[in-house]
Amino acid sequence: MIPEHKRAVLTVDLPEYDLRAGDVGTVVHVYHDGLAYEIEFFTLEGETLDVVTVEAHQVRPVRERDVLHVRERSA
Repeated sequence: MIPEHKRAVLTVDLPEYDLRAGDVGTVVHVYHDGLAYEIEFFTLEGETLDVVTVEAHQVRPVRERDVLHVRERSA
């Protein structure tokens, strides 16, 4: 389970939100002991892009050796 206020990494694309696997967000709510999460995604400037509810298999916790990567969002 990923605790609230910790970062999570998308493992799938969510085209309806213009989010891609590898995008990083912050868990703002945990549903049903980790079966689903509400995650807020930001720009690097701190602007909220979206708050999305995802199932546990669609995200993973940040790992020690993960590296941030920048992409421009199309929308």
